[in-house]
Amino acid sequence: MTPGIMIVSLIFIGISMLVSLRLKGKFREYSLVPTSSGLIGKQVAEKMLKENGIYDVQVVSVDGFLSDHYDPANKTVNLSPDVYSGANVAAAAIAAHECGHAVQHDRAYPWLSMRSKLVPAVQFSSNLVQWVLLGGILLINVFPTLLLGGIILFAVTTLFSLITLPVEFDASRRALAWLDNTNLMRREEHDKAKDALWWAAMTYVVAALASVVTLFQYILIYMGVSRNRN
Repeated sequence: MTPGIMIVSLIFIGISMLVSLRLKGKFREYSLVPTSSGLIGKQVAEKMLKENGIYDVQVVSVDGFLSDHYDPANKTVNLSPDVYSGANVAAAAIAAHECGHAVQHDRAYPWLSMRSKLVPAVQFSSNLVQWVLLGGILLINVFPTLLLGGIILFAVTTLFSLITLPVEFDASRRALAWLDNTNLMRREEHDKAKDALWWAAMTYVVAALASVVTLFQYILIYMGVSRNRN
């Protein structure tokens, strides 16, 4: 890793940590705000699924803090304990967001379908990319093609990060629209739910930006070496 790439990585690591801390703070803050409906996260999720005509997705509890996710492989909305059992704004927002992914899956949302198709390639790339890039930097003057291979692998993960953005923002949009239409929350509660989901989305935005900037730097290094060799 070159000094420039290291500096950029450290900057984005710092930004990512700040955003993550802000998200956790928002979650804890809004976990103290009960919803007027009194429904816990599990009930919110089940209600949203049912009202969207989805009956083949299970809502289950998984270990971890903010470990919530939708698994399209086994069609489960996986909620962390605080969300699964919480009757508060944060729990309702996150539960509805994860159900937003289930709705995307059911409706064959194009960006989610594209993201799912990239998963095998991303898993393959993720296992190799750091080693190939390291080798490419070390051997840049004698075997620049290795760095090009690393750039291609890194581009796959960058593309995945970029495609993730519309998937996450759309899931939040669906969640907030449903929460608004069902009147599960008062206006002030809805605004807090929107704020919580916005900070959650920012974690993906920072990750995507970091990936794009780092990819661009590797490309510039490769292009510089190629010009010198010619």
